[in-house]
Parts: sequence; C-alpha cells; structure tokens
Amino acid sequence: MISNSYTGRPAETYTRLNREHGSLVRIGPNDLVTDDPELFRRMNGARSTYLRSSWYEATKFNPTDDSMFNLRDTAAHDKVKAQCAAGYAGRENPSLEGGVDSQILAAVDLVRRKYVSPAGGEVKPMDLGRVTQFMTLDVITELAYGRAFGYLATDSDLHDYIGTSEAAIPFLQLLGEVPWLQKVFLNKFVLGAVGPKPTDKSGIGKLMGMAKDVVSGRYGPDAKDERDMLGAFVRHGLTQNQAEMEVLFQISAGSDTTATAIRTTWLYTMTSPHVYNTLKREIMTAISEGRVSSPITFEEAKQLPYLQAVIYEGLRMNAPFTGICAKEVPPGGDTIGDVFVPAGTRISQNFWGVLRRSDVFGRDADLFRPERWIEADSAARDVMVKTAELAFGHGRWGCAGKNVAFLELNKVYVEMLRNFDFQIINPERPWHSVNHQLFMQSDFWVKVTETKAVAN
Repeated sequence: MISNSYTGRPAETYTRLNREHGSLVRIGPNDLVTDDPELFRRMNGARSTYLRSSWYEATKFNPTDDSMFNLRDTAAHDKVKAQCAAGYAGRENPSLEGGVDSQILAAVDLVRRKYVSPAGGEVKPMDLGRVTQFMTLDVITELAYGRAFGYLATDSDLHDYIGTSEAAIPFLQLLGEVPWLQKVFLNKFVLGAVGPKPTDKSGIGKLMGMAKDVVSGRYGPDAKDERDMLGAFVRHGLTQNQAEMEVLFQISAGSDTTATAIRTTWLYTMTSPHVYNTLKREIMTAISEGRVSSPITFEEAKQLPYLQAVIYEGLRMNAPFTGICAKEVPPGGDTIGDVFVPAGTRISQNFWGVLRRSDVFGRDADLFRPERWIEADSAARDVMVKTAELAFGHGRWGCAGKNVAFLELNKVYVEMLRNFDFQIINPERPWHSVNHQLFMQSDFWVKVTETKAVAN
C-alpha cells in the first residue's frame, strides 16, 4: 500500500487487482479492497453495523476537532448529518440554485473577458482545469460562506489554496492508508508545530482563519438569521466549532471533487467529436425551441437525455474521489460470499473499479460512450444510475453535498456550450493529471471561440 500510494495511479492498480483476483482482495496485513457494489451498499447502509476505520483520521484539519466526514462515532456522525441536512438540501436556502447560477455565469464572463480567440487571430490559451476549479471554489464558498471568495474575479489561486493543498494531498493519502503513521504525525505536537493555523497568511491555514471569522459573525450577540447553508447549520444546533469544521471541509469536498468530474467530462467530450456535436446540437435545439431558460434550470436540464447521458458517463469514467474510505468489520466478524472476515479488518472501497464494472455497464465499460445510458432499458438504466451514484457514497455515509454537485454538472456544460466552442490545443498531451485520492489536473490548455451552429 505504501508504494502504491506514491504511484499517482492507485485506483487503477486496485481495479486491476479486483479484475484479476475477484471482488475481495487482500492488499495489506489487515486490509481488503472491494469493487462489489452490493458490498458497498451493505457496509454503508443506514442499518449497517460497519464502522468507519482509522483511515478517516487522516482527513482531519486538526487533531481535536471533527467534521461530519471524519467523525468515526456513528451516533455522533448521524446527529451532525441530521443537523446539516437542511442546509445541504436547500430546504432552508432558497438561493441555493441561484448561488450556483451566479458563479457559473461568472465563469462564462471570465472566459469571454480573457480567453476568447478571434477567428483566424492569435490564440489565447486557457487552462480549463484551473478555470473549472476556480468556478467550483467560488460556488462552494458562495453557498457555504454566503459570498464567493473571488477566484473567478481574480482568475488566480487566492491565498495559494490549490498549491498548498496539492502539495499536502499525497502525504495525507499515505497517512490514511498506513495507520501506524498517524500516531507519528497526527498528534497535537506535530500538527501544532507544522500544521495549518488560522493565523497563516496563505494556504489552508488562511482559509481556516476566514472560516473562523465568517462563522463567528453568525454566533455573536448581533448575529442575523441568514437563509443560507451556514444559517441552516446554526438554526439546527451546530456549535460554533462544528460549523467552522463543516464550512472548512466543504471547500475541499465540494470543490476538488466536482471540478474533477467536470474536467474529466470535458476531456472525454472534446476528444470525441460525435459526442461533442451531439451534445451541442441537443443544447442549441432546446434553446431555439424555448425549452431552456438562461441560465438553464435544474429541472430543464433533466429533460435533456443526451446531456444526462454525458453527465453520468463522465462521472463513471473517472471517479471524482478515489480515497479508500475504509470501513471496519464489526464485532463478531462478517461472512462475505464464502469468506469469513474477522472483526476489525479494514475493507477499502474501490470507487474507480465499481464505476467500470462490465456486468453493470457492458463489456465496453472502459470506453466513454454516453449512448449506453440511452440504449439501456429502464431496469438496466436504474441499476446503472444507482451504481454510478456510488461515486458519492451511499446511505449513512453518503455525500451530503451530492445535490449541489449535480446542480453544477447539470448547468455548466449548457452555459459554456451555448456561448463557446472548445478545442484542445495539445491532443497528444491534453493535460497533466495525478491521483492521490483527489485528482490534481492542470495544464488543460484549450482554445475558446464564440459558439457556432452545429450541422445536422
């Protein structure tokens, strides 16, 4: 597991092992890995007795405080998730969809201001990887903090958040996969000396300080009851410290993963002319027939079948998050198939592998082919959808921000393609992509031109 952590391609290694040796493979002294969707559901279901393993300790920002994501006590996790549910779902945040819209339109504005190349003129290269991440960062800070931090407005990595995060992620992956290292590095003495602090002038520490400032204003004597995500957390009883941890974790969980899904879908779509033209044609036809607003609504987007196929196929081809999210076998052990697994064994979840299973998605599961979602009958498609959405986890431990991610996915391609056309500048090396649980994808250079009609 140690050597695999540093390859930058661990998910593909686990997928190869599952394909060669079966759906349950030993990868360490006390570790198994699975790509079985039914076992995913069994371990994560609402009534499951499986526990979160030591892997989650490596996702803490400091050794004493927990976010919903790293809480290992099941009852405590369930309580916090219930308190956060209304904020994530938008039930008490009427501006949720509007907040997503505003930042996607800000991304469109950035592209138009700086990166549109004139026909036959000088090319203005745009790193679509970075612009996408700036957009998802501004979306989540708009929703979580009540204001976008301004990554799109400045077209820059504010406070060096992306740079410092990408430098730390490989080591954090190693800590999660090799538990004994956590005792060495994840303690108050080491983190107190070298870990991020709210007083830092840049990086994760700077964002910790910003989170502390924003949250403290919601708990002070003159605090107003705001109708946003943070306001919902306050109303439903999160403590000030819990709220700080939640809004801070959202930045990573809600921006990096969604950016990966969007970037990957762009790459596969732009390198498949048939898919690009079919998607563009569906969007432009819907606009000309008055079936799409400006910006498109979530409900309108769900009525565009090829768009839905592209969204799910892009999500499936490159799991946005490949952390092992290891669960611990409960007391008494468990029998999986015909194998008895002792209590305390960690079972890792191979998200990459489960999203490419040929028994669910077809013999060509490693091929980007959105048509599979349209060709499938309703029963098969239902299985495909439920399996693809395992990318967001499942049941008790499922991603609370899943609906926000789908809002972004259903809007961004429409708003970009109604305004622009995109061409990869270097098809031999379209981007630089490395995986250490989260994907670091940059140098995704594209040429942008004003949109034009697509031939029938």
